[in-house]
Amino acid sequence: MANEYALDAHALVWFLEGNARLGANARVAMQDPASLLYLPVLALAAACWAVARRKTGIASVASLLSAVDADARIAVVALDRVILDRSLTLLAISEMHDRLIAATALQLASASSSVPLLTCDPGITSSGLVPVIW
Repeated sequence: MANEYALDAHALVWFLEGNARLGANARVAMQDPASLLYLPVLALAAACWAVARRKTGIASVASLLSAVDADARIAVVALDRVILDRSLTLLAISEMHDRLIAATALQLASASSSVPLLTCDPGITSSGLVPVIW
């Protein structure tokens, strides 16, 4: 069975850029051809926002979306009412968008296994609510 991970925007962008700021453990997970990478649509939107504002080395939003679409391991996860409701319980995470990304990772987890979130976000990491790999 493949290892499953959820991604935040930094992990996605820094992986695609080959940026050294991507954590070593996150890089290994993202380079593994057997990994299944869940991308919350909110994280994809944040990545598009950063690219559009030239905050990354990625040439264009179209290039970003093409790279995501070309990687069969990446599954974009829609924001739905179940994830929203779950996010409302994650009070230890102060930022709304971070709550939604963490809630997505938690919602993807089954009773027998977790779906770690590849993130360096201090608000998510310090909350202890979702397993984090960086």
